[in-house]
Amino acid sequence: MGILNITPDSFSDGGKFIATKSAVEQARLMIQEGADIIDIGGESTRPGAKLVSIQEELDRVIPVVEQIRAEFPITISVDTNKATVMYEAIRAGSDMINDIMALRGENCLATVANSKAQVCLMHIQGEPRTMQNNPHYDDVVSEIKDFLLERVKICLDSGIAANRIIIDPGFGFGKTLEHNLTLMRKLVDFTKLGYPVLVGVSRKSMIGTILNKSVTERLYGGIALAVLAVNRGANIIRTHDIAATVDAIKIVQSVNVLNS
Repeated sequence: MGILNITPDSFSDGGKFIATKSAVEQARLMIQEGADIIDIGGESTRPGAKLVSIQEELDRVIPVVEQIRAEFPITISVDTNKATVMYEAIRAGSDMINDIMALRGENCLATVANSKAQVCLMHIQGEPRTMQNNPHYDDVVSEIKDFLLERVKICLDSGIAANRIIIDPGFGFGKTLEHNLTLMRKLVDFTKLGYPVLVGVSRKSMIGTILNKSVTERLYGGIALAVLAVNRGANIIRTHDIAATVDAIKIVQSVNVLNS
């Protein structure tokens, strides 16, 4: 899953692809490098990021969805937690909704249930602007598993078929470094739940903290985490660095096939 942020303030690539033309060119590059999914976001969810109005998010996202849909036979995901944006994105051709709030927002559950789109349910403690203010868990793995299974049940009860549901433990969203490392170490606890697991750790602060590297120097750390995630059963790796990640995953899969 290639990350395409149509924002001025995302932590890694903010401002690079705010124009529709440059966003579509970046999508083309990611597809050439081996992306299977393009994940389009119109609002930054980094700690302390500013809120974006519904109209501004629509203005950023929808033209890009429409253009990519018209040009490429690729799975399109839209990263949003607003029902109106979900509805318009699906109508414009999005195949998936990637929601950091796991469809807890007003009308979000019904919007996705009334569509054919897939949905990725992510765990977050708190909300983006305050999520890193002293996050706490008694048992980070069991609490996140319980949350995700509860959201899955609510989706199933609302008519969203099981084969439309993906889960994401939410690395970096209301978690300390220790929490993130524990989640990666025990990722198999999530991959055994029966739903595809998405892992998004690309260029995140956990890499910077361990390696003392800036955002632009975190490629190798991100590849290491992607390899660990795939080996623990992750199905989707969300990344800024498509070509390098695709190569790493192909090697892992080749070895795993030989050992199966």
